[in-house]
Amino acid sequence: SGMGRTLVELFYDVVSPYSWLGFEVLCRYRHIWNIDLRFRPAFLGGIMQATGNKPPAMLPKRGEYMLKDIKRMAEYYQVPVRISEGDFQRVLGKSTLGAMRFITAIDMTQPQYLEPLSREFWIRFWSQHEDISQPENMLAVARQAGLSSEVSQKLLEMISSPAVKNRLKETTEEAMKYGAFGMPAVVAHINGEPHLFFGSDRLELLGSTIGE
Repeated sequence: SGMGRTLVELFYDVVSPYSWLGFEVLCRYRHIWNIDLRFRPAFLGGIMQATGNKPPAMLPKRGEYMLKDIKRMAEYYQVPVRISEGDFQRVLGKSTLGAMRFITAIDMTQPQYLEPLSREFWIRFWSQHEDISQPENMLAVARQAGLSSEVSQKLLEMISSPAVKNRLKETTEEAMKYGAFGMPAVVAHINGEPHLFFGSDRLELLGSTIGE
């Protein structure tokens, strides 16, 4: 990373709509702010379990608020997150472990596809409300992101490999080492010190902290 560029790591899971919002905003600002943005696919389920966190919608009043909040943010940031009450159940009933391993595999093999692939997973899950836990759907997402069927097939085989499983586990543990308890977790490294920002609604504070 160039002179004086601040390393900013974004730990995310495609199950999280707020992670999608944070991802898109940071993608837009990465050339405006002097940052070296690094995408860190991690597994939210693992973080929730380890920290004793609960999905926000488990609290009915918070769930009600979240519906409005995500709609407002989607409109404000022009990110096509579509959310309705049924989504909470839908999301709780699906694991993104396979999808996050698939994304981890691309990060390990062809990181230039990490951004478009992650985006397509969010679009499929949060815009089109499709199941992303099935292998054929993961392949469809990869095709949408511009990957050949040979590469996609290879990624699918990789998701059950110890190398990919361990990498995802290590990234998830690293997020927790920085103090993460949910997603998105944004870590800015300033003068050798990590600064954690939780959520997609603290990005102006991140900017202020890095002198932007």
